[in-house]
Amino acid sequence: MQSLIETSSTMLFTAFILYLVATFFFGFTIKDKTSKNKKSGITGKLAITLTIIGLIAQIVYFITRWMASGHAPVSNMFEFVTFLGMCLVLAFIILWFIYKLNMLGLFALPIAMIFIAYASVFPTEIAPLVPSLKSHWLYIHVTTVALGSGILFISFVAGLIYLIREVDQKEKTKRTTSLEGVLYIIFLIIGFVVISSVFGALNYNATFEYDLNGKTTQTEYHLPAIAAPFEGALLTDNVMEPWFDTPEWMHGADAGRKFNSVIWSFIIGTLLYALARLVLRKRISAAMQPLLKNVKPDLVDEINYRSVAIGFPVFTLGGLIFASIWAQEAWGRFWGWDPKEVWALITWFFYAAYLHLRLSRGWHGEKSAWLAVIGFGIILFNLIVVNLVLAGLHSYA
Repeated sequence: MQSLIETSSTMLFTAFILYLVATFFFGFTIKDKTSKNKKSGITGKLAITLTIIGLIAQIVYFITRWMASGHAPVSNMFEFVTFLGMCLVLAFIILWFIYKLNMLGLFALPIAMIFIAYASVFPTEIAPLVPSLKSHWLYIHVTTVALGSGILFISFVAGLIYLIREVDQKEKTKRTTSLEGVLYIIFLIIGFVVISSVFGALNYNATFEYDLNGKTTQTEYHLPAIAAPFEGALLTDNVMEPWFDTPEWMHGADAGRKFNSVIWSFIIGTLLYALARLVLRKRISAAMQPLLKNVKPDLVDEINYRSVAIGFPVFTLGGLIFASIWAQEAWGRFWGWDPKEVWALITWFFYAAYLHLRLSRGWHGEKSAWLAVIGFGIILFNLIVVNLVLAGLHSYA
């Protein structure tokens, strides 16, 4: 079993490195004026080959971890987020062979790497399934949701490329500010990954004791405590004292630790964003725009739409239909107002509205791109905030 776990970890790291190298090769193609350029074609083929090998390595990770654990490795945040990144890469590869757009890889692969890095900040140990997860619906529901979300993420990638390519950067407007805000949020996610990885490598740990629903509870912080649990007591010596308590209205287990992680994400992400602005001396989107001048807006717009047209029915199956069946089996009802269920429904309504506006109202181009970006934000909110901040029946994940 130990050898399988080591092989699994090695394959995931190998996939990350291959995606990183492939991203650089995709980057080498952006200076060519046409995708028919022979040098660009060879570099692009090399990049997609490395991406495919990386996907194969990640599939080996998935299989060996399944063999080691005895169940599908999608039962906790580490496993689910890495699988989500794998689905994103799979969707990208399929669309690359259809459209041969190298620029798509330059944006899609870094997001997949962020997902893998983000997953690595959670506990990676293999643990037995909790009773409510011991069902074949674990494989069906979770994997289908991840696949649908991975395909929908490609619509965000295409939408972001479209906006950076088309939004006029000559002067500051609501459009440029909104676009820059999207990139800033990405920096916040990177900030969380960076700070969590640094203190994770240092094995930082601080224990607090606090009252939860009348019961004395302990929680472990893996980042220095800026926000302590409400009226909590620090039990660990020689660590940073908290600056203030988490607000009382933030309920649920580990609310203080989760709130503390959000604060650190804002601090480090903002510093990274400020550093990038200082080096570039202009908005991030304005600095990136010249690199996308050879991208055809109509092509990216089509990829945006096709991704939603394919991803939406897959997400519907996993996020609503299969989820409802499993909820009936596990909890005796098809629907409740658990935060995870509510946001899955919000996601479904949003993409249904996207397709309606696109097909019936002619929302193509920039409007469609903005919708794709907003949809990505909704899924991220479900993945990060609902999972880590809001307490609910899905908190075990």
